[in-house]
Amino acid sequence: MTGYHAGPGPGHGRRLGFLDYEEERHERKISDRALIARLLKYLLKYKRRFIITVVTVIVVSLTGLLPPYLLKVAVDNYIANRDFLGLTFISMILVGVYLTNWISNYQRTYQMLWMGQNMVNELRNQLFSHLQELSFSFYDRSKAGEIISRVTNDTDTLSQIFVQGVVTLISDIITLIGIIAIMLWLSIPLTLAAFSVVPPFILLMFIFQSRLRKAYRATRKKIAAVTSRLEESISGIREIQSFTREQDVIKDFRQANVENLQANVQAGKLFALLMPAVQIVGAVGMCVVLWFSGILTISGGITLGIVIAFLLYVNKFFRPLVDLTTFYNTIQSAMSAAERIFVTLDTEPEIIDDPDAIELSHTKGEIVFNNVTFGYDPAHPVLEDVNIHVEPRKTLAIVGPTGAGKSTIAKLLSRFYEPQKGNITVDGHDIQKVTLNSLHKQIGIVLQEPFLFSGAIMENIKYGKLDASDDEVKQVAKIVRIHEFISSLPQGYETDVGERGARLSVGQRQLVSFARALLSNPPILILDEATSSVDPYTELKIKKALAVLMKNRTSLVIAHRLSTVRNADNIVVVNEGRIIEEGNHRELMKEKGMYYRLYKKQFKDT
Repeated sequence: MTGYHAGPGPGHGRRLGFLDYEEERHERKISDRALIARLLKYLLKYKRRFIITVVTVIVVSLTGLLPPYLLKVAVDNYIANRDFLGLTFISMILVGVYLTNWISNYQRTYQMLWMGQNMVNELRNQLFSHLQELSFSFYDRSKAGEIISRVTNDTDTLSQIFVQGVVTLISDIITLIGIIAIMLWLSIPLTLAAFSVVPPFILLMFIFQSRLRKAYRATRKKIAAVTSRLEESISGIREIQSFTREQDVIKDFRQANVENLQANVQAGKLFALLMPAVQIVGAVGMCVVLWFSGILTISGGITLGIVIAFLLYVNKFFRPLVDLTTFYNTIQSAMSAAERIFVTLDTEPEIIDDPDAIELSHTKGEIVFNNVTFGYDPAHPVLEDVNIHVEPRKTLAIVGPTGAGKSTIAKLLSRFYEPQKGNITVDGHDIQKVTLNSLHKQIGIVLQEPFLFSGAIMENIKYGKLDASDDEVKQVAKIVRIHEFISSLPQGYETDVGERGARLSVGQRQLVSFARALLSNPPILILDEATSSVDPYTELKIKKALAVLMKNRTSLVIAHRLSTVRNADNIVVVNEGRIIEEGNHRELMKEKGMYYRLYKKQFKDT
């Protein structure tokens, strides 16, 4: 049915665990344990690949630990003893280790990316499917940008941080334990000397993390301001140009862009200081180990091979430490994204089928509202004690001032919302006792600003009946008087209408939506301000199309222009959520109430 539609650098802060602005201000309500358990269910669906990934992580970690020890063996056992055969043998082993490391690293990276992308694919499909089922009230209280962010940015974050983070955590723990074990085995005194720089290293990371987190938060704020300026300028380009405000808008955008630049430069400056600072701490550790190992070597306590191996292990020691000290903040970014995703997935539709709901078919089109009261906020009703009776194949016009509740009546009939009091029936069936799908098949809706999808005109008209033939489409187009226009286009019915039908005029989009509604042939038709946005000439064409569209079907016409409802079988006047007048045009004009005043005012203004 036609309905209401509702390598590190400043840009890589996530890798170091610095949360973005949205994550900073997001208050977590679900525990990490619950989120991780739920996320692991997605990974464990690929149990075989997960096991392969874990095995390759272990192999990569172990083969990464072997080269320094093999160099120690080469120096102490073969080079010192001038054993060239043994040196050749150990060199071949070293090549084999590096080759095994490379192959395993390839498999680890590939399997990790495969699982991450498939996890994203599954989550996005689940989110999108679930969003199609959620009630209008969900979209009323949610921003479109936030919903899009869940489906795109948050799922990407899970792939990049959670999957890779879990794998990196396993690798870092194995590597760190392995390095410490080997260092202790080689020399306990040298190990203790190496550990002397760990406390200042942790202090350094703590200081930089707090400052970098603030810096990256600032970059997220500033880029959000740039995005906001850009979105406003594109959406309001007609107003900007008509009021000649181009230079003002350019000035505002440049200011936002400069602030974004300054924030990123500041974050980059801090980041540029971090890695050299880590390297300095590492260099100090190397110097301490080198000095102490030199003393031990001179005294005969250790061999030259041990010194070389130990220095290499100390060099490797700090990378997993950096990862582990930032892991908590990094994983919190993924947890925040996961919570937002699961909160959306766990949101239940407010409008669902009753367990005993029946299929509504072969509808005559009788509509009854019985003492209906409704408010988007129940504490503030939009409609109160509304009673309406529309006989089959008759036309009911609903008129009244802006904000009176006219469109709400149509939304309740379509069961996009449910009344807090009273009930609505179609052919005697309470619409809460029939399936939503069967109800929607009985109703066609044409809006004030019809929504067309990107694609061909033919596809848009067929949206009302996907299995319709091209001849059926052309027939309804002729009936609503748009066939001639479509045929005049270079690509005819295959003409792309653009995003939201932007390549067609308002009147042309309206006629396409009429053809779409007519093709679906619903017994009940809702026209919500269908002619209010067009010029008088186009309105005349639309009126003729409407006459055909409304023939032999029950119609609810919500109108601001009262000239369009003079021939309605019945008219109800809605004001402040209540029906205050009812009758046909002649009867209401005789009463000289609100309808009379509105009608006279419109004709006086014209």
